[in-house]
Amino acid sequence: MQGETTIIDLMRHGEPEGGVRIRGWQDDPLSETGWAQMRAAAGEQRPWQLIVTSPLARCLHFAQELGSEQGIPVQLDGRFREIGFGQWEGAEPSRLCDSQSEAVVRFWDDPGAYPPPGGEPFQQFQGRVTEAWREMESSHQGRHILLVAHGAVIRMLVAYVLGMPAANLFRMEVPYAAASRVRIENGVPRLCFLSGRF
Repeated sequence: MQGETTIIDLMRHGEPEGGVRIRGWQDDPLSETGWAQMRAAAGEQRPWQLIVTSPLARCLHFAQELGSEQGIPVQLDGRFREIGFGQWEGAEPSRLCDSQSEAVVRFWDDPGAYPPPGGEPFQQFQGRVTEAWREMESSHQGRHILLVAHGAVIRMLVAYVLGMPAANLFRMEVPYAAASRVRIENGVPRLCFLSGRF
């Protein structure tokens, strides 16, 4: 409804088990450090009326724990899963850069034109994430929602909200358990960067 404020908080998952790797659809769970990072980011004040989460374990398990503890409904949406990295899934970034440096640089500079071999087309990723966002925004006007998702998903949403070119997506740093907020008033979204916790 006009005049209502909608707040959508964005939280990236914490550190997964297995160390620093390229993870898209690879479904590694959170490490102990990752659990601690996310619990700290959620903080003590938990005002959410709904938690929406990627179905991948590194997001889902924390969302389920938080929802259960706080009595907040949890909704899975597969459109918020990470971009698929194809043959790069599970690779250590340093080794991948050593063996395929040109391909990696091209992808970071222009993901739409240079996807990873066997990876999800960037336009498909962009379409599913922005479609899910628009539906969530229109279906939950006036509510306060937590979205638990992934680095590229959050970058895509920030770019969408700010009207940035999608080609600039990977110029943004989104650390583990990063917390940010989108406040939508009279249909106008405004991005708030938060310092480590909500």
